[in-house]
Amino acid sequence: MQNIAVCVSGGGTNLQAIIDGVAQGTIRNTCIRLVISNKPDAYALKRAEKAGIEGICLSPGEFADKDSFGNAMVQVLQEHDIDLVVLAGYLVIIPQVLVSAYSDRIINIHPSLIPAHCGMGYYGLKVHKAVLAAGNKVTGATVHFVDEKADHGPILLQKAVEVQEGDTPEQLQRRVMEQAEWKILPEAIDLIGAGKVFIKDNIAHIRQ
Repeated sequence: MQNIAVCVSGGGTNLQAIIDGVAQGTIRNTCIRLVISNKPDAYALKRAEKAGIEGICLSPGEFADKDSFGNAMVQVLQEHDIDLVVLAGYLVIIPQVLVSAYSDRIINIHPSLIPAHCGMGYYGLKVHKAVLAAGNKVTGATVHFVDEKADHGPILLQKAVEVQEGDTPEQLQRRVMEQAEWKILPEAIDLIGAGKVFIKDNIAHIRQ
């Protein structure tokens, strides 16, 4: 049984998909031990409370520097015996100390097909605005392992979503969530929990 912590900054729709997946048995061998937000008023913490999951707020602004924040995160994760850290709409750059402590044990969901429309400054509606401005006909979502760079690291899963004529950023965001994010993030957690994922030469592989 793998213990996971889900880190969220906002409403927590991806968190809800994970909660539902565990409850319905589509995410196996997994226990959501902790939800962490950098914002005390994040609705994700309400979702955690409703599901009977411990939720806490750890804000980088409460600490002297990135290392202090990172060390606090590591301590909390270790206290809860966390095996896998899931970034599900977490708008915080992960400190190096945390990346090192949980090497190959942190995954992130990004609302585009990496390497398109990713990196510093690409989050939320900004991603979908960039997709539409570029005239892309296809977008999607990516689950990847986290390293020291934003939206970087070995790609585990991707799912494409069609961009439709006349889409607004909000419409496209919703379609990407429904058709891609809420599907591949639970799938990734399930695959890792089943021991089917390994990284070799900085490439994520899935055992059949």
